Amino acid sequence: MSFNIDGSDLKDSFTDYDYNINATLPNYEVAAPCVTQSIDKNFLATVYVLVFFLSLVGNSLVVLVICYNKFKRSSTDVYLLNLAIADILFAITLPFWATYKVYGWIFGAFMCKAISALQEINFYSGILLLACISVDRYFAIVRAMETVTQKRHLVKFVCLGIWISSIVLSVPIFLYKNDFNTRENIKVCHEDRGSHGTDRLRIILRFIRHTIGFFLPLLIMLFCYGSTIKTLCQTKSNQKHRAMKVIFAVVLAFLCCWLPYNITVVVDSLMRSNIVNQTCEVRSQVDTALAVTEIFGFIHSCINPILYAFIGQKFRNSFLKILVTKGVISKTFLSQYGRGSVTSTSGNTSTTL
Repeated sequence: MSFNIDGSDLKDSFTDYDYNINATLPNYEVAAPCVTQSIDKNFLATVYVLVFFLSLVGNSLVVLVICYNKFKRSSTDVYLLNLAIADILFAITLPFWATYKVYGWIFGAFMCKAISALQEINFYSGILLLACISVDRYFAIVRAMETVTQKRHLVKFVCLGIWISSIVLSVPIFLYKNDFNTRENIKVCHEDRGSHGTDRLRIILRFIRHTIGFFLPLLIMLFCYGSTIKTLCQTKSNQKHRAMKVIFAVVLAFLCCWLPYNITVVVDSLMRSNIVNQTCEVRSQVDTALAVTEIFGFIHSCINPILYAFIGQKFRNSFLKILVTKGVISKTFLSQYGRGSVTSTSGNTSTTL
């Protein structure tokens, strides 16, 4: 089903919190009192395609390495495996958004709902998995509860719970998103506001999203890693230090990519709630910030494998061992360039990191 809406409705919708609502539509100008500059659509499409390839290849390698070491997997590896799968699912959506930036939404109403919901699922699952990793490291290092971290079957249930929760939390996106025709007969994909609610509903959904899907998990991570750092400062275990170095890098990358976007959306919500007064200049700056910080959020899906490759010694060695097994490289090459042990089976350490 298609709907016709006027330009003023579209203008308000393009500055919402969803991933695709800042889309640059070809040869289309919105009739609104405030004119904002948009990022070049071809540039955005190029970035999305590049991130798609990097994320798909990098996270596929992570899945390969972790699955290959299935008998040595720690609880952290299980979480990282699910994190890689979430990023792969997100990467699959990027070609759709790249096409959307250039040609408008040409994939129909169901795909508009499904692709938007899939991105939301990735957001929730990513932050919740990172929070679980911080709790896992807290119990393994601070509480020294190795027997807990070794019960991988429990970790699988936790991951299942995260996926189910992420799907449930993404249901509003699936329900409220739809494709529309503009007056210029250009298809767009955004919220069906006329049928499902007002700005008040949007603000409520934003509050839930940022509370459950960002700030609460962030507080958990800060507490767990703060305690973990304090404990590590009192130990000389190089193995734990190396593993934590990668995990810290993963969390830091997530914050650098997603924190600016979330802060910008909070500012936007305050303006929409009339708590903060807005002018055309401020509105333009916030809209531009939403578009720019959204790109960093997209890029995050391909960063973790890069961190594993450059910082995670065990990841490199595990990958090289797979290449030796498949006959791609020789054992001599592995002995020269593959330094460090990957044979640890301790529940306190990751066979991947």
